[in-house]
Amino acid sequence: MTDSPATRILLADDHALVRRGVRLILDAEPGLTVVAEAGDGAEAVARAREHRPDLAVLDIAMPRLTGLQAARELSRTCPGIRILILTMYDNEQYFFEALGAGAAGYVLKSVADRDLVEACRATMRGEPFLYPGAVRALIRDHLDRARQGDAGSLRSLTGREEEILKLVAEGHTSQEIADLLVISPKTVERHRANLLRKLGLRDRVELTRYAIRVGLIEP
Repeated sequence: MTDSPATRILLADDHALVRRGVRLILDAEPGLTVVAEAGDGAEAVARAREHRPDLAVLDIAMPRLTGLQAARELSRTCPGIRILILTMYDNEQYFFEALGAGAAGYVLKSVADRDLVEACRATMRGEPFLYPGAVRALIRDHLDRARQGDAGSLRSLTGREEEILKLVAEGHTSQEIADLLVISPKTVERHRANLLRKLGLRDRVELTRYAIRVGLIEP
C-alpha cells in the first residue's frame, strides 16, 4: 500500500517573516509541503500557474492584487485548486467576500498554530473550515439578506471595474489610472460611473469606504 501524495501548498503573504513561520508549521506536518511562496497577489497567481499546487493559502492585505482578488482569479483560471484565507482580520465582511471569491476556509493568524493544519486537511477533504464565530455570522447574514436583499456585491463587477475601484480607493487620479492600465481617462471615468451606479454609491469617499469594507485595500 502506497502513501497518498503530499498536499502541495502555495503560501502567499507580503511579510517574509510570516511566510517563514507559517511554512515551519506546514512543513512540519506529514502529508503537507509548501512548494511555492509569493509576496503579493499577482505573484501568487503566477506561482500557482507555474507550480500547480493543490492548495493556496492567501493573506488578504497584499500589494498589487489582494488575497481576495487572487482567490477570484485562481478560481477562474485554476479551477482544481483549493483556497484558504489566512488573515489577521476577524471581520465578517472579509469572511463573506472570501467565500464569494471561492475560498473553502478562513483562518485567523492569531490562532494559526492551532487551526491552520486542520483547515488545510479539512479543505483537502472537501469540507469548509469556519473560524470561531463564523456560524453566528452566517446566520446573521442570512437573516439580513432575507430582510434587505443582496445588492452591492463585488460579484456584480467586472475584473476591470474591480481594478479601477482599487486604484480609485488608493487615491489615484483618472489620468494616473489611465496610465497604469494603458487606457484613456475617458474610459476610466466611464468605469467609475458604472461603479457608482452598480454599487449604489455617490462619490470617491463612498467608493473608498466600500473598498475597505470588502478587503480591496487596507483601512
